[in-house]
Amino acid sequence: MINTTGIPVSEIHVETAEADLKTSLTEVFHEEGIIIYDFEISGREASLPQPIALTWKIPSLNVKGVWKPTSDFAKRIQADWELEHMESRISIDAPVICLFGHDDSNVLTFACSEAIHKLEMNARLREEDNHFYCHITFFSEPEQTHSGFRAQLRLDYRTVHFSDSLKKVAKWWESFENMVPAHVPAIAKKPLYSTWYQFHQNLDLEVLRKECKMAYRLGYAAVIIDDGWQTTDSNRGYDYTGDWQPERIPDMAGYVGQLHQLGIKVALWYSVPFCGKKSKAYQRFKGKFLTEGHRWAPVFDPRYPEVRAYLISLYTHALKDWKLDGFKLDFIDDFRLYKDTPLGLENGRDYASINEAVDRLMTDVIEALRAINPEVFIEFRQKYIGPAMRKYGNMLRAFDCPGDATMNRVRIADIRLLCAKTAVHSDMITWHSDEPVEIAALQLVNTLFGVPQLSVMLQETKPDHLQMIAFYTKYWNAHAEVLLEGDFVPFKPLGNYPLQKVSKENHTIIGIHDTFVVPIDREAANIHLINAHIADEIVLNCTADFGVYTATIYDCMGNCLAEKSIDLSKGPVLVQVPPCGMAMLAK
Repeated sequence: MINTTGIPVSEIHVETAEADLKTSLTEVFHEEGIIIYDFEISGREASLPQPIALTWKIPSLNVKGVWKPTSDFAKRIQADWELEHMESRISIDAPVICLFGHDDSNVLTFACSEAIHKLEMNARLREEDNHFYCHITFFSEPEQTHSGFRAQLRLDYRTVHFSDSLKKVAKWWESFENMVPAHVPAIAKKPLYSTWYQFHQNLDLEVLRKECKMAYRLGYAAVIIDDGWQTTDSNRGYDYTGDWQPERIPDMAGYVGQLHQLGIKVALWYSVPFCGKKSKAYQRFKGKFLTEGHRWAPVFDPRYPEVRAYLISLYTHALKDWKLDGFKLDFIDDFRLYKDTPLGLENGRDYASINEAVDRLMTDVIEALRAINPEVFIEFRQKYIGPAMRKYGNMLRAFDCPGDATMNRVRIADIRLLCAKTAVHSDMITWHSDEPVEIAALQLVNTLFGVPQLSVMLQETKPDHLQMIAFYTKYWNAHAEVLLEGDFVPFKPLGNYPLQKVSKENHTIIGIHDTFVVPIDREAANIHLINAHIADEIVLNCTADFGVYTATIYDCMGNCLAEKSIDLSKGPVLVQVPPCGMAMLAK
Protein backbone atom coordinates (compact mmCIF):
# COMPACT_ATOMS: atom_id res chain seq x y z
CA MET A 1 0.00 0.00 0.00
CA ILE A 2 0.97 3.69 -0.30
CA ASN A 3 0.68 6.01 2.70
CA THR A 4 -0.21 9.69 2.45
CA THR A 5 3.47 10.67 2.05
CA GLY A 6 3.78 8.49 -1.05
CA ILE A 7 6.06 5.92 0.62
CA PRO A 8 5.11 2.31 -0.19
CA VAL A 9 4.47 0.36 2.99
CA SER A 10 3.94 -3.37 3.26
CA GLU A 11 0.81 -4.89 4.71
CA ILE A 12 0.90 -5.66 8.41
CA HIS A 13 1.21 -9.38 9.09
CA VAL A 14 0.30 -11.33 12.20
CA GLU A 15 2.97 -13.91 12.97
CA THR A 16 2.45 -16.65 15.57
CA ALA A 17 3.33 -20.27 16.20
CA GLU A 18 -0.28 -21.00 17.23
CA ALA A 19 -1.82 -22.24 13.99
CA ASP A 20 -5.46 -22.13 15.13
CA LEU A 21 -5.30 -18.72 16.76
CA LYS A 22 -8.16 -16.39 15.83
CA THR A 23 -6.87 -12.83 15.31
CA SER A 24 -8.15 -9.69 13.67
CA LEU A 25 -6.42 -6.46 12.64
CA THR A 26 -8.96 -3.77 11.80
CA GLU A 27 -8.30 -0.23 10.62
CA VAL A 28 -10.39 2.08 12.83
CA PHE A 29 -8.90 5.49 11.95
CA HIS A 30 -7.12 6.88 8.89
CA GLU A 31 -6.65 10.60 8.49
CA GLU A 32 -3.83 12.95 7.45
CA GLY A 33 -1.10 10.33 7.62
CA ILE A 34 -2.20 8.72 10.89
CA ILE A 35 -3.57 5.17 10.89
CA ILE A 36 -4.90 3.33 13.95
CA TYR A 37 -5.64 -0.39 14.04
CA ASP A 38 -7.48 -2.55 16.54
CA PHE A 39 -5.64 -5.81 17.10
CA GLU A 40 -7.68 -8.52 18.79
CA ILE A 41 -7.27 -12.16 19.80
CA SER A 42 -10.46 -14.00 20.61
CA GLY A 43 -12.07 -17.40 20.97
CA ARG A 44 -9.12 -19.25 22.47
CA GLU A 45 -9.06 -21.38 25.59
CA ALA A 46 -7.24 -19.81 28.49
CA SER A 47 -3.61 -20.90 28.29
CA LEU A 48 -0.12 -19.48 28.27
CA PRO A 49 0.15 -17.75 24.87
CA GLN A 50 3.03 -18.06 22.46
CA PRO A 51 4.68 -14.86 21.17
CA ILE A 52 2.53 -13.02 18.62
CA ALA A 53 4.08 -10.34 16.39
CA LEU A 54 2.74 -7.62 14.15
CA THR A 55 5.31 -7.14 11.39
CA TRP A 56 5.68 -4.83 8.41
CA LYS A 57 8.42 -3.12 6.44
CA ILE A 58 9.07 0.34 5.06
CA PRO A 59 11.72 1.42 2.51
CA SER A 60 14.71 3.24 3.90
CA LEU A 61 13.99 6.63 2.35
CA ASN A 62 15.35 9.72 4.13
CA VAL A 63 15.96 7.85 7.40
CA LYS A 64 18.81 9.25 9.45
CA GLY A 65 18.20 7.50 12.75
CA VAL A 66 15.81 5.71 15.05
CA TRP A 67 14.47 7.34 18.20
CA LYS A 68 13.59 5.18 21.20
CA PRO A 69 12.53 6.46 24.62
CA THR A 70 15.75 5.68 26.52
CA SER A 71 18.32 5.17 23.78
CA ASP A 72 20.40 8.16 24.98
CA PHE A 73 23.28 8.65 22.50
CA ALA A 74 22.41 5.48 20.52
CA LYS A 75 19.91 6.85 18.01
CA ARG A 76 21.74 5.50 14.99
CA ILE A 77 20.32 3.02 12.48
CA GLN A 78 20.65 -0.62 13.57
CA ALA A 79 21.09 -3.52 11.18
CA ASP A 80 18.80 -6.50 11.61
CA TRP A 81 21.71 -8.73 12.67
CA GLU A 82 22.73 -6.66 15.70
CA LEU A 83 21.48 -5.63 19.11
CA GLU A 84 18.54 -6.88 21.10
CA HIS A 85 15.01 -5.62 20.70
CA MET A 86 13.66 -2.75 22.74
CA GLU A 87 11.63 -3.88 25.73
CA SER A 88 8.61 -2.00 27.01
CA ARG A 89 6.48 -2.78 30.04
CA ILE A 90 4.83 -0.87 32.86
CA SER A 91 8.10 0.12 34.54
CA ILE A 92 10.49 0.07 31.57
CA ASP A 93 10.49 2.47 28.63
CA ALA A 94 7.39 3.28 26.59
CA PRO A 95 5.90 1.45 23.58
CA VAL A 96 6.91 3.85 20.80
CA ILE A 97 9.64 4.11 18.13
CA CYS A 98 10.25 6.95 15.66
CA LEU A 99 12.22 6.81 12.41
CA PHE A 100 13.41 10.36 11.71
CA GLY A 101 14.88 11.97 8.60
CA HIS A 102 17.96 13.99 7.76
CA ASP A 103 15.87 17.15 8.12
CA ASP A 104 14.49 16.11 11.56
CA SER A 105 11.21 15.12 9.92
CA ASN A 106 9.13 12.18 10.99
CA VAL A 107 9.32 9.25 8.57
CA LEU A 108 7.34 6.78 10.67
CA THR A 109 6.35 6.81 14.32
CA PHE A 110 4.64 3.70 15.59
CA ALA A 111 3.19 3.14 19.05
CA CYS A 112 1.05 0.67 20.94
CA SER A 113 -1.66 1.13 23.55
CA GLU A 114 -0.37 -1.83 25.59
CA ALA A 115 1.71 -0.11 28.25
CA ILE A 116 1.35 -2.55 31.15
CA HIS A 117 2.59 -5.92 29.90
CA LYS A 118 5.92 -6.61 28.26
CA LEU A 119 6.33 -5.88 24.55
CA GLU A 120 9.33 -6.25 22.29
CA MET A 121 9.63 -3.65 19.52
CA ASN A 122 12.12 -2.68 16.88
CA ALA A 123 12.76 -1.05 13.51
CA ARG A 124 15.98 -2.39 11.98
CA LEU A 125 17.52 -2.11 8.54
CA ARG A 126 17.92 -5.20 6.38
CA GLU A 127 20.88 -4.74 4.07
CA GLU A 128 19.55 -7.16 1.42
CA ASP A 129 16.71 -4.86 0.38
CA ASN A 130 17.33 -1.55 2.25
CA HIS A 131 14.02 -1.73 4.08
CA PHE A 132 13.30 -1.18 7.75
CA TYR A 133 11.64 -4.22 9.26
CA CYS A 134 9.32 -3.16 12.05
CA HIS A 135 7.59 -5.28 14.63
CA ILE A 136 5.67 -5.31 17.88
CA THR A 137 5.77 -8.66 19.67
CA PHE A 138 3.26 -9.52 22.38
CA PHE A 139 3.59 -12.32 24.97
CA SER A 140 7.37 -12.63 24.66
CA GLU A 141 7.24 -13.05 28.44
CA PRO A 142 4.06 -14.97 29.30
CA GLU A 143 3.19 -14.43 32.96
CA GLN A 144 -0.38 -15.71 32.96
CA THR A 145 -2.99 -17.49 30.87
CA HIS A 146 -5.08 -15.57 28.34
CA SER A 147 -8.29 -16.36 26.51
CA GLY A 148 -8.37 -13.05 24.65
CA PHE A 149 -6.44 -9.86 24.13
CA ARG A 150 -6.90 -6.43 22.58
CA ALA A 151 -4.60 -3.52 21.83
CA GLN A 152 -4.28 -0.64 19.37
CA LEU A 153 -1.43 0.09 16.96
CA ARG A 154 -0.89 3.71 15.88
CA LEU A 155 1.18 4.59 12.79
CA ASP A 156 2.10 8.19 12.01
CA TYR A 157 3.56 8.88 8.54
CA ARG A 158 3.06 12.65 8.58
CA THR A 159 5.90 14.82 7.31
CA VAL A 160 6.18 16.86 10.49
CA HIS A 161 9.02 17.50 12.92
CA PHE A 162 9.81 14.22 14.66
CA SER A 163 9.13 15.81 18.05
CA ASP A 164 5.59 16.67 16.99
CA SER A 165 4.84 13.04 16.12
CA LEU A 166 6.08 11.89 19.53
CA LYS A 167 4.12 14.53 21.42
CA LYS A 168 0.99 13.42 19.58
CA VAL A 169 1.60 9.84 20.74
CA ALA A 170 1.76 11.07 24.34
CA LYS A 171 -1.62 12.78 23.95
CA TRP A 172 -3.04 9.62 22.33
CA TRP A 173 -1.97 7.51 25.32
CA GLU A 174 -3.74 9.95 27.63
CA SER A 175 -7.04 9.16 25.88
CA PHE A 176 -7.06 5.64 27.36
CA GLU A 177 -8.81 5.22 30.68
CA ASN A 178 -5.93 3.24 32.18
CA MET A 179 -3.33 5.89 31.29
CA VAL A 180 -4.80 9.16 32.57
CA PRO A 181 -1.87 11.10 34.08
CA ALA A 182 -1.70 12.04 37.73
CA HIS A 183 -2.27 15.58 38.93
CA VAL A 184 0.95 17.61 38.89
CA PRO A 185 1.20 19.85 41.97
CA ALA A 186 2.93 23.21 41.75
CA ILE A 187 5.84 22.01 43.90
CA ALA A 188 6.71 19.38 41.26
CA LYS A 189 7.51 22.25 38.90
CA LYS A 190 10.01 23.93 41.23
CA PRO A 191 13.80 23.46 41.38
CA LEU A 192 14.86 21.22 44.22
CA TYR A 193 17.95 20.32 46.18
CA SER A 194 19.08 16.69 46.47
CA THR A 195 21.43 15.22 49.06
CA TRP A 196 22.78 12.36 46.95
CA TYR A 197 25.92 13.44 45.11
CA GLN A 198 27.42 15.53 47.92
CA PHE A 199 26.36 13.47 50.97
CA HIS A 200 25.63 10.00 49.62
CA GLN A 201 24.71 8.01 52.75
CA ASN A 202 26.82 10.13 55.10
CA LEU A 203 24.14 12.58 56.12
CA ASP A 204 25.06 15.22 58.71
CA LEU A 205 21.82 16.75 59.93
CA GLU A 206 23.18 20.13 60.96
CA VAL A 207 25.15 20.51 57.74
CA LEU A 208 22.06 19.51 55.77
CA ARG A 209 19.89 22.00 57.62
CA LYS A 210 22.29 24.79 56.68
CA GLU A 211 22.39 23.52 53.11
CA CYS A 212 18.59 23.66 52.91
CA LYS A 213 18.60 27.21 54.26
CA MET A 214 21.05 28.28 51.54
CA ALA A 215 19.23 26.32 48.85
CA TYR A 216 15.90 27.91 49.69
CA ARG A 217 17.40 31.40 49.51
CA LEU A 218 18.84 30.53 46.10
CA GLY A 219 15.40 29.55 44.80
CA TYR A 220 15.15 25.81 45.51
CA ALA A 221 11.72 24.97 46.89
CA ALA A 222 12.18 21.38 48.08
CA VAL A 223 14.78 18.93 49.27
CA ILE A 224 14.96 15.21 48.56
CA ILE A 225 16.74 13.45 51.41
CA ASP A 226 18.18 10.47 49.58
CA ASP A 227 19.60 7.14 50.74
CA GLY A 228 21.11 7.19 54.22
CA TRP A 229 18.27 8.62 56.31
CA GLN A 230 17.03 5.14 57.26
CA THR A 231 20.33 3.59 58.39
CA THR A 232 23.70 4.45 59.87
CA ASP A 233 25.29 1.88 57.56
CA SER A 234 27.25 3.73 54.87
CA ASN A 235 28.39 0.88 52.63
CA ARG A 236 26.30 2.00 49.63
CA GLY A 237 24.37 -1.29 49.89
CA TYR A 238 20.76 -2.25 50.48
CA ASP A 239 21.08 -4.77 53.31
CA TYR A 240 18.97 -2.65 55.64
CA THR A 241 16.19 -1.66 53.26
CA GLY A 242 12.68 -2.87 53.96
CA ASP A 243 12.00 -1.59 57.48
CA TRP A 244 12.39 2.12 56.70
CA GLN A 245 12.87 3.32 60.26
CA PRO A 246 14.73 6.66 60.56
CA GLU A 247 17.81 5.33 62.31
CA ARG A 248 19.99 8.28 61.28
CA ILE A 249 17.23 10.84 61.88
CA PRO A 250 15.41 9.41 64.95
CA ASP A 251 13.17 12.47 65.40
CA MET A 252 12.11 12.61 61.76
CA ALA A 253 8.95 14.63 62.42
CA GLY A 254 10.95 17.21 64.37
CA TYR A 255 13.64 17.44 61.70
CA VAL A 256 11.12 17.79 58.89
CA GLY A 257 9.49 20.55 60.96
CA GLN A 258 12.83 22.36 61.19
CA LEU A 259 13.21 22.27 57.42
CA HIS A 260 9.63 23.43 56.93
CA GLN A 261 10.40 26.43 59.13
CA LEU A 262 13.08 27.36 56.60
CA GLY A 263 10.36 27.39 53.92
CA ILE A 264 11.47 24.26 52.10
CA LYS A 265 9.36 21.17 51.28
CA VAL A 266 10.72 17.72 52.17
CA ALA A 267 10.70 14.35 50.40
CA LEU A 268 12.32 11.06 51.35
CA TRP A 269 13.92 8.38 49.18
CA TYR A 270 12.69 4.78 49.24
CA SER A 271 14.00 1.83 47.22
CA VAL A 272 10.54 0.34 46.79
CA PRO A 273 11.25 -3.30 45.76
CA PHE A 274 14.25 -4.07 47.97
CA CYS A 275 14.06 -5.94 51.26
CA GLY A 276 17.54 -6.35 52.69
CA LYS A 277 18.49 -9.56 54.47
CA LYS A 278 19.40 -7.62 57.63
CA SER A 279 15.93 -6.10 57.92
CA LYS A 280 13.07 -7.36 60.09
CA ALA A 281 10.84 -7.27 57.01
CA TYR A 282 13.01 -9.93 55.37
CA GLN A 283 12.08 -12.46 58.07
CA ARG A 284 8.43 -11.39 57.98
CA PHE A 285 8.07 -11.79 54.21
CA LYS A 286 10.36 -14.77 53.67
CA GLY A 287 9.05 -16.72 50.67
CA LYS A 288 7.25 -13.68 49.23
CA PHE A 289 9.99 -12.36 46.99
CA LEU A 290 10.32 -12.30 43.21
CA THR A 291 13.92 -13.31 43.74
CA GLU A 292 16.50 -13.50 46.49
CA GLY A 293 19.27 -13.56 43.91
CA HIS A 294 19.28 -9.87 43.00
CA ARG A 295 22.77 -8.41 43.27
CA TRP A 296 21.59 -5.80 45.80
CA ALA A 297 18.78 -7.31 47.86
CA PRO A 298 15.77 -9.64 47.71
CA VAL A 299 12.89 -8.15 45.70
CA PHE A 300 9.39 -7.95 47.16
CA ASP A 301 6.69 -9.81 45.21
CA PRO A 302 3.83 -7.32 44.68
CA ARG A 303 1.47 -10.14 43.68
CA TYR A 304 0.91 -10.78 47.40
CA PRO A 305 -1.76 -8.46 48.83
CA GLU A 306 0.02 -8.38 52.20
CA VAL A 307 3.22 -7.16 50.51
CA ARG A 308 1.33 -4.35 48.79
CA ALA A 309 -0.46 -3.43 52.01
CA TYR A 310 2.86 -3.30 53.86
CA LEU A 311 4.51 -1.03 51.30
CA ILE A 312 1.51 1.29 51.19
CA SER A 313 1.49 1.52 54.98
CA LEU A 314 5.15 2.58 55.00
CA TYR A 315 4.44 5.59 52.80
CA THR A 316 1.11 6.62 54.32
CA HIS A 317 2.48 6.52 57.87
CA ALA A 318 5.53 8.52 56.79
CA LEU A 319 3.33 11.11 55.12
CA LYS A 320 1.04 11.47 58.14
CA ASP A 321 3.47 11.00 61.01
CA TRP A 322 6.41 12.96 59.62
CA LYS A 323 4.43 15.55 57.63
CA LEU A 324 6.35 14.87 54.44
CA ASP A 325 5.56 16.63 51.16
CA GLY A 326 6.78 14.02 48.70
CA PHE A 327 8.58 10.80 47.92
CA LYS A 328 11.36 9.61 45.64
CA LEU A 329 10.19 6.07 44.87
CA ASP A 330 13.17 4.32 43.36
CA PHE A 331 14.01 1.06 41.55
CA ILE A 332 10.47 0.27 40.46
CA ASP A 333 11.97 -1.23 37.30
CA ASP A 334 13.31 -4.08 39.44
CA PHE A 335 9.78 -5.42 39.83
CA ARG A 336 10.12 -7.96 37.01
CA LEU A 337 10.21 -11.63 36.15
CA TYR A 338 13.42 -13.37 37.27
CA LYS A 339 14.64 -16.87 36.45
CA ASP A 340 13.61 -18.12 39.89
CA THR A 341 10.29 -16.24 40.08
CA PRO A 342 7.37 -18.61 40.70
CA LEU A 343 4.45 -18.26 38.26
CA GLY A 344 0.72 -18.34 38.82
CA LEU A 345 -1.73 -17.60 41.62
CA GLU A 346 -0.47 -20.22 44.06
CA ASN A 347 0.43 -19.67 47.72
CA GLY A 348 -1.75 -16.64 48.30
CA ARG A 349 -0.82 -14.49 45.33
CA ASP A 350 -3.89 -12.62 44.04
CA TYR A 351 -2.21 -11.62 40.75
CA ALA A 352 -0.44 -13.90 38.31
CA SER A 353 1.04 -10.97 36.40
CA ILE A 354 3.84 -9.00 38.02
CA ASN A 355 3.13 -6.02 35.79
CA GLU A 356 -0.55 -5.97 36.75
CA ALA A 357 0.42 -6.27 40.41
CA VAL A 358 2.78 -3.28 40.04
CA ASP A 359 -0.10 -1.34 38.48
CA ARG A 360 -2.31 -2.27 41.43
CA LEU A 361 0.41 -1.37 43.95
CA MET A 362 1.21 2.02 42.47
CA THR A 363 -2.45 2.89 41.90
CA ASP A 364 -3.19 2.17 45.54
CA VAL A 365 -0.08 4.05 46.68
CA ILE A 366 -0.95 7.27 44.88
CA GLU A 367 -4.63 7.08 45.90
CA ALA A 368 -3.71 6.54 49.55
CA LEU A 369 -1.15 9.35 49.56
CA ARG A 370 -3.39 11.83 47.76
CA ALA A 371 -6.19 11.08 50.23
CA ILE A 372 -3.84 12.43 52.92
CA ASN A 373 -2.24 15.21 50.87
CA PRO A 374 -3.67 15.96 47.40
CA GLU A 375 -0.51 17.94 46.54
CA VAL A 376 1.99 15.19 47.34
CA PHE A 377 4.78 14.93 44.78
CA ILE A 378 6.17 11.61 43.56
CA GLU A 379 9.47 11.36 41.69
CA PHE A 380 10.21 8.52 39.28
CA ARG A 381 13.41 8.22 37.24
CA GLN A 382 14.25 6.66 33.92
CA LYS A 383 13.59 4.03 32.73
CA TYR A 384 10.17 3.98 34.35
CA ILE A 385 8.83 7.00 32.48
CA GLY A 386 6.18 5.39 30.25
CA PRO A 387 2.51 6.34 29.91
CA ALA A 388 1.39 3.96 32.66
CA MET A 389 3.91 5.43 35.10
CA ARG A 390 2.44 8.89 34.55
CA LYS A 391 -0.67 7.68 36.37
CA TYR A 392 1.24 7.69 39.65
CA GLY A 393 4.40 9.78 39.31
CA ASN A 394 4.01 13.51 38.73
CA MET A 395 7.69 14.26 38.20
CA LEU A 396 9.99 12.19 35.97
CA ARG A 397 13.76 12.50 36.36
CA ALA A 398 16.61 11.83 34.00
CA PHE A 399 18.57 8.71 34.92
CA ASP A 400 21.76 9.23 36.94
CA CYS A 401 24.52 10.85 34.90
CA PRO A 402 26.72 12.71 37.43
CA GLY A 403 28.87 15.38 35.84
CA ASP A 404 27.63 14.55 32.33
CA ALA A 405 25.93 17.73 31.11
CA THR A 406 25.33 16.42 27.60
CA MET A 407 23.66 13.22 28.76
CA ASN A 408 21.51 15.19 31.17
CA ARG A 409 20.34 17.42 28.32
CA VAL A 410 19.55 14.46 26.06
CA ARG A 411 17.66 12.53 28.71
CA ILE A 412 15.59 15.55 29.72
CA ALA A 413 14.61 16.15 26.10
CA ASP A 414 13.77 12.49 25.46
CA ILE A 415 11.51 12.28 28.51
CA ARG A 416 9.87 15.58 27.75
CA LEU A 417 8.78 14.46 24.27
CA LEU A 418 6.58 11.78 25.85
CA CYS A 419 5.35 13.31 29.08
CA ALA A 420 3.13 16.28 28.05
CA LYS A 421 2.37 18.19 31.28
CA THR A 422 4.08 15.83 33.73
CA ALA A 423 7.07 17.67 35.23
CA VAL A 424 10.45 16.60 33.83
CA HIS A 425 13.46 16.95 36.12
CA SER A 426 17.16 16.87 35.46
CA ASP A 427 19.45 14.40 37.08
CA MET A 428 21.07 16.02 40.06
CA ILE A 429 23.56 18.68 38.98
CA THR A 430 27.09 18.30 40.31
CA TRP A 431 30.63 19.25 39.33
CA HIS A 432 34.19 19.34 40.67
CA SER A 433 34.74 22.29 42.95
CA ASP A 434 37.85 23.36 41.05
CA GLU A 435 36.08 23.77 37.71
CA PRO A 436 36.23 27.24 36.15
CA VAL A 437 32.85 28.84 36.62
CA GLU A 438 32.05 28.72 32.89
CA ILE A 439 32.62 24.94 32.83
CA ALA A 440 30.62 24.43 36.02
CA ALA A 441 27.82 26.47 34.43
CA LEU A 442 27.56 23.89 31.65
CA GLN A 443 26.04 21.49 34.16
CA LEU A 444 23.24 23.95 34.91
CA VAL A 445 22.53 25.48 31.50
CA ASN A 446 22.15 22.01 29.98
CA THR A 447 19.18 21.37 32.30
CA LEU A 448 17.17 24.54 31.77
CA PHE A 449 14.55 22.86 29.57
CA GLY A 450 13.68 20.62 32.49
CA VAL A 451 13.34 21.36 36.20
CA PRO A 452 16.83 21.68 37.73
CA GLN A 453 17.88 19.49 40.65
CA LEU A 454 21.01 20.68 42.46
CA SER A 455 23.39 18.39 44.35
CA VAL A 456 26.50 20.31 45.43
CA MET A 457 27.71 21.26 48.90
CA LEU A 458 26.67 24.90 48.91
CA GLN A 459 28.58 25.78 52.10
CA GLU A 460 31.81 24.78 50.34
CA THR A 461 30.97 26.28 46.96
CA LYS A 462 33.15 29.11 45.70
CA PRO A 463 31.60 32.59 45.51
CA ASP A 464 31.64 32.79 41.71
CA HIS A 465 29.96 29.37 41.49
CA LEU A 466 27.30 30.48 43.98
CA GLN A 467 26.72 33.62 41.95
CA MET A 468 26.27 31.50 38.82
CA ILE A 469 23.83 29.17 40.58
CA ALA A 470 21.87 32.14 41.89
CA PHE A 471 21.68 33.79 38.46
CA TYR A 472 20.46 30.80 36.51
CA THR A 473 18.12 29.57 39.26
CA LYS A 474 16.53 33.02 39.45
CA TYR A 475 16.27 33.07 35.66
CA TRP A 476 14.65 29.63 35.58
CA ASN A 477 12.11 30.55 38.25
CA ALA A 478 11.24 33.79 36.47
CA HIS A 479 10.65 32.02 33.14
CA ALA A 480 9.37 28.64 34.31
CA GLU A 481 6.02 29.09 32.61
CA VAL A 482 7.64 29.47 29.20
CA LEU A 483 10.28 26.79 29.81
CA LEU A 484 7.79 24.16 31.04
CA GLU A 485 4.57 25.00 29.23
CA GLY A 486 5.84 26.35 25.93
CA ASP A 487 6.11 24.41 22.68
CA PHE A 488 9.36 22.50 23.12
CA VAL A 489 11.37 21.53 20.02
CA PRO A 490 14.77 19.78 20.25
CA PHE A 491 16.76 19.62 17.01
CA LYS A 492 19.22 17.08 15.55
CA PRO A 493 18.66 13.98 17.73
CA LEU A 494 21.75 12.22 16.34
CA GLY A 495 23.77 15.29 17.31
CA ASN A 496 22.48 15.06 20.90
CA TYR A 497 20.14 18.04 20.50
CA PRO A 498 22.72 20.81 19.99
CA LEU A 499 19.85 23.26 19.64
CA GLN A 500 16.68 23.42 21.73
CA LYS A 501 13.84 25.91 21.53
CA VAL A 502 10.72 26.60 23.52
CA SER A 503 8.07 29.16 22.56
CA LYS A 504 5.00 30.43 24.34
CA GLU A 505 2.90 33.28 23.02
CA ASN A 506 5.35 36.12 22.31
CA HIS A 507 8.40 34.66 24.05
CA THR A 508 11.06 32.32 22.66
CA ILE A 509 13.97 30.79 24.58
CA ILE A 510 16.74 29.04 22.62
CA GLY A 511 19.52 26.91 24.05
CA ILE A 512 22.62 26.68 21.83
CA HIS A 513 24.80 23.78 22.99
CA ASP A 514 27.34 23.61 20.16
CA THR A 515 28.72 25.70 17.30
CA PHE A 516 25.55 25.99 15.31
CA VAL A 517 23.82 28.52 13.07
CA VAL A 518 20.57 29.31 14.87
CA PRO A 519 17.52 29.80 12.65
CA ILE A 520 15.20 32.62 13.70
CA ASP A 521 11.97 31.95 11.83
CA ARG A 522 9.39 33.91 13.78
CA GLU A 523 9.08 37.31 15.34
CA ALA A 524 8.67 37.42 19.11
CA ALA A 525 8.67 40.31 21.53
CA ASN A 526 11.27 38.53 23.66
CA ILE A 527 13.99 36.19 22.39
CA HIS A 528 16.44 34.76 24.90
CA LEU A 529 19.60 33.16 23.54
CA ILE A 530 21.45 30.90 26.02
CA ASN A 531 25.03 30.38 24.87
CA ALA A 532 25.17 26.96 26.51
CA HIS A 533 28.66 25.99 25.38
CA ILE A 534 32.22 27.29 25.49
CA ALA A 535 32.20 29.91 22.75
CA ASP A 536 32.01 33.69 22.73
CA GLU A 537 29.54 34.30 19.94
CA ILE A 538 26.22 33.14 18.55
CA VAL A 539 25.41 33.15 14.83
CA LEU A 540 21.76 33.71 13.93
CA ASN A 541 20.14 33.23 10.53
CA CYS A 542 16.96 35.26 10.23
CA THR A 543 14.44 34.04 7.66
CA ALA A 544 12.90 37.51 7.39
CA ASP A 545 13.41 41.08 8.59
CA PHE A 546 12.29 40.99 12.23
CA GLY A 547 13.34 44.50 13.15
CA VAL A 548 15.51 46.10 15.79
CA TYR A 549 15.83 44.59 19.27
CA THR A 550 17.50 45.79 22.43
CA ALA A 551 20.01 43.13 23.44
CA THR A 552 21.16 42.80 27.05
CA ILE A 553 24.23 40.59 27.37
CA TYR A 554 25.05 38.66 30.57
CA ASP A 555 27.91 36.41 31.54
CA CYS A 556 27.26 33.10 33.32
CA MET A 557 27.23 34.83 36.74
CA GLY A 558 24.57 37.32 35.69
CA ASN A 559 26.86 40.31 35.32
CA CYS A 560 25.44 42.68 32.71
CA LEU A 561 28.20 43.23 30.16
CA ALA A 562 26.44 45.30 27.52
CA GLU A 563 23.15 46.69 26.34
CA LYS A 564 22.88 47.55 22.68
CA SER A 565 20.63 47.53 19.62
CA ILE A 566 20.68 44.57 17.25
CA ASP A 567 19.00 44.56 13.87
CA LEU A 568 17.53 41.13 13.12
CA SER A 569 17.47 41.67 9.39
CA LYS A 570 17.13 38.80 6.94
CA GLY A 571 20.30 36.71 6.76
CA PRO A 572 23.15 36.06 9.20
CA VAL A 573 23.53 38.10 12.40
CA LEU A 574 26.45 37.75 14.82
CA VAL A 575 25.84 38.27 18.54
CA GLN A 576 28.74 38.41 21.00
CA VAL A 577 27.89 36.40 24.14
CA PRO A 578 30.43 34.97 26.64
CA PRO A 579 30.61 31.23 27.34
CA CYS A 580 27.50 30.00 29.16
CA GLY A 581 26.18 33.55 29.11
CA MET A 582 22.95 34.87 27.72
CA ALA A 583 21.57 37.49 25.37
CA MET A 584 18.09 38.78 26.18
CA LEU A 585 16.54 40.40 23.10
CA ALA A 586 13.48 42.59 23.55
CA LYS A 587 11.46 44.62 21.05
